[in-house]
Amino acid sequence: MDGFHMDGLITHETPDVKLPTMIVAFAGWPDAAEAATRAIRYMVRKLPAKKIAEIDPEEFFDFTVVRPQTRVNRRGERIIRWPRNDFYYYPPDETQSGILLYVGTEPNLKWRAFSNIVCEMALKYEVKLVVSLGALLDAVPHTREPRITGRASSKDLTEKVKWLGIQNSGYQGPTGIHTAFMDACDKNGLAHASIWGHCPHYVNTSPNPRVSHALLTKLRNFVDFDVDLQELKLSGEAFDEEVAKAIAKQDDVTSYVTRLEQRYDKAHQLEDDMPNPDDMVRELEEFLKSQRRPPNAQGGG
Repeated sequence: MDGFHMDGLITHETPDVKLPTMIVAFAGWPDAAEAATRAIRYMVRKLPAKKIAEIDPEEFFDFTVVRPQTRVNRRGERIIRWPRNDFYYYPPDETQSGILLYVGTEPNLKWRAFSNIVCEMALKYEVKLVVSLGALLDAVPHTREPRITGRASSKDLTEKVKWLGIQNSGYQGPTGIHTAFMDACDKNGLAHASIWGHCPHYVNTSPNPRVSHALLTKLRNFVDFDVDLQELKLSGEAFDEEVAKAIAKQDDVTSYVTRLEQRYDKAHQLEDDMPNPDDMVRELEEFLKSQRRPPNAQGGG
């Protein structure tokens, strides 16, 4: 790791630019099927964006939980790959404003200190709006447009999120680094919004490019950037074909997906007609029970 090291941040370059928008994603618990982090890595590659800094993982990770990886490089040398927490930037030009991007890993320790480092980078480059991308597992069908939800820090941003067809999230329960980071944004006076893609919980394949594409499609209508999403769209179509082939061999899963499709279609016929959470939990429990039965067991009548 070469670069200037201070307070947990390793700086490789300090461009003299203002970057009004910051987009972030964290690998781990808030990144089901790697949909959020893959979306930002796609942006980094396609813009393209340049790496300018990274967070030293030493103080923030339990390496017995998030283990470093050993690799052999092209020269035959063994190297250690530590959890990555990288900052990239795309400078403003005549067609779009500059963007600061962060893609990293949810830390095990010191969430508030970690979040403050990310916020300090945002303040340094005069960021006006922070948008975080996340992904979660949900009882949604893979055969329909991915469900996208979100929330925002102000009434105006919330209205814009709703206008883009992003349903407000009413989630309550165990939380991830996103919540700590959004709290840090509030304390630092940074406007923020979060956009979450919902991945089918019964699909075990990662990554899920279809949800990544849905996240970037919504983001592109929310933030000023120009990235061709065709490659990601084609990857999503290929992903759908593989999932369809796998599910066609499992009658119980096929039946379950049909029920999810019916509920999805009904919910979208009536605006704001959301499925009953109790029904969702009950159907999910029934599906999981069916997966635990012996292959020759008969279901109850």
